[in-house]
Amino acid sequence: MEKQTKKKLHLGFWILTVLVALLWFFFLEVNKNTVHGWIQSLVVFVVYITISIKLLRGKKWFLRLGAFLLLLVLLWAVGQGSQGPYRAHPAVAEDARVTDVVTLGDGQLTGVYTEDGAVEVYTGIPYAKPPVGDLRWREPQDPEPWEGVLAADHFAPMSMQPRKPTWYDTMSQIIGFHDFEVSLDDNFRDPVSEDALYLNIWKPAGDVSDLPVLVYIHGGALQTGQPWYADYRGEGLARKGVVVVNMGYRLGVFGFLADEELAAESPNGTTGNYGLLDQIKALQWVRDNIAAFGGDPDNVTIAGESAGSACVSALCTSPLAKGLFRRAIGESSTVTAPAPAHSFRSFEEALETGRETKERFGVSSIEELRQVDAAQLAAAADTNHHITVDGYVLPETPWESYAKGVHNEEALLHGFNAYEGTAFILFDNANLKNYESKVRRMFGDEAEAVLALYPAATDAEAKANWIDLYSAYFFTYGHYCWTRQASELGIPAYEYYFTKSNGRLGAWHSGEEVYCYGNIPEGSKLYDAADRELSEIFCSYFANFCKTGDPNGPGLPRWEPATDGQTVQELNETVAPVPDPFLPIYEFLDRLAELGN
Repeated sequence: MEKQTKKKLHLGFWILTVLVALLWFFFLEVNKNTVHGWIQSLVVFVVYITISIKLLRGKKWFLRLGAFLLLLVLLWAVGQGSQGPYRAHPAVAEDARVTDVVTLGDGQLTGVYTEDGAVEVYTGIPYAKPPVGDLRWREPQDPEPWEGVLAADHFAPMSMQPRKPTWYDTMSQIIGFHDFEVSLDDNFRDPVSEDALYLNIWKPAGDVSDLPVLVYIHGGALQTGQPWYADYRGEGLARKGVVVVNMGYRLGVFGFLADEELAAESPNGTTGNYGLLDQIKALQWVRDNIAAFGGDPDNVTIAGESAGSACVSALCTSPLAKGLFRRAIGESSTVTAPAPAHSFRSFEEALETGRETKERFGVSSIEELRQVDAAQLAAAADTNHHITVDGYVLPETPWESYAKGVHNEEALLHGFNAYEGTAFILFDNANLKNYESKVRRMFGDEAEAVLALYPAATDAEAKANWIDLYSAYFFTYGHYCWTRQASELGIPAYEYYFTKSNGRLGAWHSGEEVYCYGNIPEGSKLYDAADRELSEIFCSYFANFCKTGDPNGPGLPRWEPATDGQTVQELNETVAPVPDPFLPIYEFLDRLAELGN
């Protein structure tokens, strides 16, 4: 009996070892550890197996357990010591062909060509001084000129932001995007820095001039994000004759802290919108420099997705942005509703959060807060990531400005996806048990009417209803408001509704970007011929809009401008106008906003 027990323990240890080995090498891949980590781990396992066979065979179970625990400790040490280094992302490839020298007011630079030579890419160009030290929480300053020729061939670090472990980000990519590839070529970590006010440019190759310009603002809840993500890089639009620019801007507490002391020291009496000021600074840089890259400074369109789109809608009514662009593209978010559902707060709320931030870090002054390490301070992004009415960047809410006829864009293209809210409630969706309480918390006095129109008798019905209600409340209603106000002012407003499924994100939040920027990977099996055809249509709409303010063109399905927010252009295998599917929900939200509609 004792012998059988020992055999079972012996077998159990070996099964456990095999499982640990499989899990460990999977972890090394998703954590992007270096090849050295793989080799060291293999050595550790070989040593452990050798000791187990030759020295511990037949020994008491607690000796084998001790050896196993030592194995885990050694693996942990290897994992910590072999994490991939921080490395800047190349603009194209490490050995890409270099462009001719471009001369700007601040200095000279070179970029690189894409592999086929059709597009020139310039990355990591400074558009402002690093906002560090005494410049933390000040308006962006002009960049310093540089000596020699700047090799603009790598992206600058992403703006300072909270970081999750590498394995967590990779698992999110696997679960959410389904497009992770096993490779030893990406075993590095993305750099992050408070010094991140740099921009990137994609242009058609060769001697070009007077091309339309698109300036893109990335999303990420004003807390996270970076400019090099493949879905919205500018290569696709550049192939259609558009010069594309994107930039890093201050995020979280660095971009949106509000404080009376900061307002007092500002020459403009402003605080709370440093991230928006960075974007405006980048637009000023584009006005002054983009002609050197073949762009027309008088034909600029601003675009953004998610929180980037919220920024676009704010810039459309900022007096500081007037004259810096002609048209606007907004994807899947706005701050144009009477009471924006996210990315926005009152100035009083912003100041109160600023006071709480000081308390959080145990300081009593901005001078002391400027001494706090940036990586520590980044944790406050969870409360400091909202645009506010500061009296300078935004004298009033966008809704109020539009109501007075104040706006900067002469044409608008914007819209949303079928399942905007799904990712945000993935682990907190409704079921029959909690559906009613969720509706009551969200819709207040309108809850009874909402429940009557969207009843649920099963968990499946509750879940489906809640996705629609959440999507409309937080994402699509603002687009409905934007279209109505724009149309009342005579601004052509083209509103889309993206519904295409695929093997990746489908019509979830941000799922449209790889289509409209023309960046579906050639060899990806997650997309089929219908996806590529839709991408060609969607990207052509964007390119035409940047050129003329009208997305229509030869061979494209006709897209009529919206007039009252009732109709949207569905983008799927069939591209055609359809009623906005969330119109009944808007009626409730209108009543909550006391619009009387």
